[in-house]
Amino acid sequence: MDVTFVPAGAADAERLIEFMREFYEFEHLAFDEPSARSALLEILTDDSLGRVWLIQADGGPAGYVVLTFGFSLEFHGRDAFLDELYIVERHRGRGIGKRAIEFVEVTCRALGVKALRLEVERANVNARAVYHKSGFKDHDRYLMTKWVRS
Repeated sequence: MDVTFVPAGAADAERLIEFMREFYEFEHLAFDEPSARSALLEILTDDSLGRVWLIQADGGPAGYVVLTFGFSLEFHGRDAFLDELYIVERHRGRGIGKRAIEFVEVTCRALGVKALRLEVERANVNARAVYHKSGFKDHDRYLMTKWVRS
């Protein structure tokens, strides 16, 4: 199976919004399209925020992956967050997720990223297994969020 990771640009926004809608539905997350579109266009036009790739498998669309950048004293400098990784249903279970993680790791090394982090729903046993096999470790911590609106 041929898998490629194509850097996404603003011209890919509609395809990405469609994938995001499917991903959020799969994960039972609220999808606010205007807010999602705004954030997506922001990252697609500002490389300092991160990177977005469309995943192609056997010449057709198979999903997307988003990497965002941060900085952490605990993790010794620039860190990154595997913010979203979505594989369309018909392509799941074929190793594409594993290949996406490997691709992101190589990219992180090239960009000087010291640590790669992610979050995964506790109920998503399949994704957790892929992440564990790829070397991700659970921390005895809670990921906590507070929305800050201007």
